Amino acid sequence: MTDAPLRDDSPKEDVAFVLELGASLHRYGAVAPRVEQAMELCSARLNLRGQFFATPTSIFGAFGNPGSQSVGLMRVEPGNVDLDKRCAIDELLHETLHGRVTPSDGLARLAAIEKAPPHWGSALTTLCYGVASAAAARFLGGSSREMGAALVVGLATGLLALVAAKSRWVARVFEPLAATIASALALVLAWRFGPLSTYTVTIAGLIVLLPGLTLTNAMSELALRHLASGTARFMGAMLTLFALALGMALGRGVEALLPELGHPAPSTPPEWSLALALVVAPLSIGVLLRARPRDLGWILAAGWLAFLGARSGTAFFGADAGAFTGAFVVGVASNLFARAFQRPSAVTMVPGLLVLVPGSLGFRSLIALLDRDVVSGIDTAFSMAMVAMSLAAGLLMANVAVTPRRIDAGG
Repeated sequence: MTDAPLRDDSPKEDVAFVLELGASLHRYGAVAPRVEQAMELCSARLNLRGQFFATPTSIFGAFGNPGSQSVGLMRVEPGNVDLDKRCAIDELLHETLHGRVTPSDGLARLAAIEKAPPHWGSALTTLCYGVASAAAARFLGGSSREMGAALVVGLATGLLALVAAKSRWVARVFEPLAATIASALALVLAWRFGPLSTYTVTIAGLIVLLPGLTLTNAMSELALRHLASGTARFMGAMLTLFALALGMALGRGVEALLPELGHPAPSTPPEWSLALALVVAPLSIGVLLRARPRDLGWILAAGWLAFLGARSGTAFFGADAGAFTGAFVVGVASNLFARAFQRPSAVTMVPGLLVLVPGSLGFRSLIALLDRDVVSGIDTAFSMAMVAMSLAAGLLMANVAVTPRRIDAGG
């Protein structure tokens, strides 16, 4: 960092680079405090006076002295996590802070990052939707029959995601349409291949779409007193849950066209299937989050740490404490990883949290409310909120135990 005085003037190229950097971080899944902190560090390195405000749909930057500021506005859409591009932007920010990249070079690098193709092809990504769904069915206590059905439903969700990526009209109704197809397909599979829990299959088939991570990020932002972004993100998560619940309700209409379905007999899946699920789930999540191939081993380790931390906490202190300990362990390990290898903590933290996030609880709550089971719905919604707050608290305590890297301190 330079000790030169901050400039009151704001060259267009410098301002454009700072704003584009923030928009790129937002586009690939960074939370508002992280976006603002990166923009503050970058503007200070360029000797600009700047103040920044990020929300899930917009980024404001004010440059210059108060009263004579020039204000820039970036209209953005809530982004999806892309760990590969997050790493590339982190590397660019690191080089900028060390004076090795000029604003013009930075703008060119950001454009190249956006155009870079993903490491994983469409076929493998679609397959990972199915594999992640099958693993989720095992975590939900499903038998081998439910896991097989969830694999099929997950593949259908992945194929629809490919269509949504190419059609903005399909993208706008992606969640309710996916839930409708998943619910109807689960009923058809139950009719064709014998009794199985259509509820477990449907939730597992939609597991990638459940906004548990968004909900956890919202709680983290609220805990950090970033009230505008946290509230907006929380409402976005709730709207996604409502859309999924509505789609599931519509898909249930297929049941009237089918013979009466039998009830599955209780079954205990073999223990080895849990170990297998704990291997394939983190790896599938890594592919879906577009992680770099060299990071998959670290992501696998993060998934195991999250699971073991949560299970140990639950055994000793209860379910809510289990979420806290799982998030704490993942947070500490991710901060150590970031400091040791100079990489974003998100590389391991986000996939680890996805093993713990409470999206299925929120979905279950809304389904109970749709079934007029108000007491159960409210009780499950409260459990969802408690788990989300426990996860956020665990991450905050992890940052106390192991201080994050300076350019990771925003989350």
